[in-house]
Amino acid sequence: MSGGLTLLIGGARAGKSDVAMSLASRAGAAVAFVATARASDEEMAERIRRHRADRPSGWSTIEEPLDLEDALERAGDRATTIVDCLTLWVSNLLEDGCDDDEVVARAERAAERARDRAGATIAVTNEVGAGIVPMHPLARRYRDLLGRVNAIWSVRASRAVLVVAGRVVPLADPSTLEAGGG
Repeated sequence: MSGGLTLLIGGARAGKSDVAMSLASRAGAAVAFVATARASDEEMAERIRRHRADRPSGWSTIEEPLDLEDALERAGDRATTIVDCLTLWVSNLLEDGCDDDEVVARAERAAERARDRAGATIAVTNEVGAGIVPMHPLARRYRDLLGRVNAIWSVRASRAVLVVAGRVVPLADPSTLEAGGG
């Protein structure tokens, strides 16, 4: 796996992180893991502990809940880099008081940085727009904003796949589709 951005999108516990780790392991380069989670409670702290234990010991880990551009810079330009995950990153930005325009601007800059690295970047994110419309305004805002962020990263990705039950479904670039299906 050479440079370029791969976006892995799917539902919760669909196997996205496992797919990302498998891709990175096969890349033949040093691996940097950018973790965006915050240990805001005991359950999340335990999840983070399990995720750390699952990573190969030779990989470097950059724990960065907010500044994704800086984390990608610290990963080194040639390392295969996993960003896990955009879902928590957007949540962290909202918790820290970022408005939607700032989140979108940060997503654009980080996605461009991820795309332009010499080493491969594999970004993990959740698809949260396939369910019902949330009742709470903040939940609707989050769902809509994450959808925008996912689209920003997908447009910049050389490859995007939907991960379902540990399997991948390639997502076509809409510019390659023709009207009328022919």
